[in-house]
Amino acid sequence: MKKRIRQMLGYLILIPLPAFAFHCPMDMKKIDAALASNPPLSGQQLAEVRELRAKGETYHRSGRHDQSVHVLGRAMKILGIQ
Repeated sequence: MKKRIRQMLGYLILIPLPAFAFHCPMDMKKIDAALASNPPLSGQQLAEVRELRAKGETYHRSGRHDQSVHVLGRAMKILGIQ
């Protein structure tokens, strides 16, 4: 009985993980779309957004999704998108 409860708890913990993994690509698409629309930012801000977006993708590919979401969030804030 205890073994079965532990198994169920393990499954419940693992279920939300893919949701975090798929959050990063959506943020990257939002950033790409905003950059394609030629936002009214300074050259320095555009360079920072591009750098943050690249870091976010690197973090995502290496499985560091918390860091990816954080970095992509900073880029989105500069662009003024949700």
